[in-house]
Amino acid sequence: MTTALLLIDIQNDYFPGGRMELVGPDAAAARAATLLARFRATGRPVVHVQHVADRPGATFFLPDTDGALIHRSVEPAPGEIVVVKHRPNSFLDTALDAHLESLGVTAVVIAGMMTHMCVDSTTRAASERGLDCVVAADACATKDQTFDGVRVSADHVHAAFLAALQGSFATVESSATVLERLA
Repeated sequence: MTTALLLIDIQNDYFPGGRMELVGPDAAAARAATLLARFRATGRPVVHVQHVADRPGATFFLPDTDGALIHRSVEPAPGEIVVVKHRPNSFLDTALDAHLESLGVTAVVIAGMMTHMCVDSTTRAASERGLDCVVAADACATKDQTFDGVRVSADHVHAAFLAALQGSFATVESSATVLERLA
């Protein structure tokens, strides 16, 4: 079984001063960087996913801006694959599926941003493709949401989406537990 690390949208616009600041991106990115270091040290495949906006009226991840760049904490190393996407699902209209298949990947560890969008949709799509999925819960971040006048804190958004993924689509656990399993 070959396990790859998918780092989804850990990009500058999600950090302080960015155009779409999340809650807790620095802590999540630090944990993702720890996972990245372990995957690199053990020679396991790493795939960076980068969202570049292509829809009219987009306000962040704009092409050719600093905000669209992958954050320095998880910057791709030479030879690591970067998959550029334009939608929340990292598989939609990208070469991600073919790339993972070419490496014989049967399982993925997922970390990234935003839990309620790109992490969620990519995890579901990976599961539907038959991949065993593990989401490193504390290596993901999201933001407050509002619906029908009700504000939902980022902590609750994060917990609700991870709870929905747990079991049916993925195993959801801490980055420390993921690291123990990789040892």
